Amino acid sequence: MDITIDINDYKLNVRAAGVIIHNGKILVHKNTNSNHYALIGGRVEIGEDSIHTVKREIQEELGKEIKIMEYISTIENFFKTQDSKYHEIMFVYKIEFAKEDQKIEYELKNIEGKEYLQYEWLDLKRIDEYPLWPKAIQSILKENKFPAHIINNDIE
Repeated sequence: MDITIDINDYKLNVRAAGVIIHNGKILVHKNTNSNHYALIGGRVEIGEDSIHTVKREIQEELGKEIKIMEYISTIENFFKTQDSKYHEIMFVYKIEFAKEDQKIEYELKNIEGKEYLQYEWLDLKRIDEYPLWPKAIQSILKENKFPAHIINNDIE
């Protein structure tokens, strides 16, 4: 069961995400029903640590094994979408595809049948030009200084 809790008018999420960088590009995904990109990953399940969440989510969504390279950041993210306010705690790791998949550059497809999730490689040099959420991840990636603890508040 995912760690998502409704409290008053907020939803509390615990999420874990991975950053794959290859040839100056970062792999992200986008829900076709939204207007922004997000890091690949997903919600932490009860009793599961964030490292296993990233590995599980990428295996489920892309059918690929990954290696955790280093811890990047914890982002306390406050945002509003679809009439709900969110308080999200997100753990971010630098990851690589394992084995022969390390040099993937082609467009990836969701293998769970979630056709609304599209995966794209975004140019890191132009990261400010993309609507990537949470916005705090853009400065973390540009500064390339890890680890970082960031509070990102898009509600205020």
